Amino acid sequence: MADAAGAENTADTAGATGAAEGVLVVGEVSADTRAAVIGVVEALEKAFNAKDPVALGEQYGVRASWTNAAGRRLDGRAAITEFAAPAMRGLLADSFARYQVVKLLAITPDVVAVNVAQTPTDRGGRPVEGAHGAALYVIARQDDGWKIAAGQNTALEPGATA
Repeated sequence: MADAAGAENTADTAGATGAAEGVLVVGEVSADTRAAVIGVVEALEKAFNAKDPVALGEQYGVRASWTNAAGRRLDGRAAITEFAAPAMRGLLADSFARYQVVKLLAITPDVVAVNVAQTPTDRGGRPVEGAHGAALYVIARQDDGWKIAAGQNTALEPGATA
């Protein structure tokens, strides 16, 4: 948690896997906001691992902008959902991951930048060899709740960490 001056602090909070993790918090991020934005990341992880493109798309704002690990930009919740469906049935069908929130950066009370480390796992959630990922999500309070407004995913070489 940040002090009154907005200094960097590490707070123990639930990561996307539900375990207590040290999360670097920069600026003022209330406990309610922290829970909400981590909840978005948890729901995104669950949807990805369940191969549910609709639930995945619901984590994005209607006008979201997302760039995937291959560098393809998708604009809008509908486009993200439409792109995810065949990818989850094909290329990503056997890909599973654990998402760990590592940093929260307060931008405004209603906007938080979230750094996430992605670890490849098997279907049961056990870590496996493979490329890790580093994602940056800008999560904002919107009319329909906290949603990803913008983000980018970066594939890391095996052995590299976010």
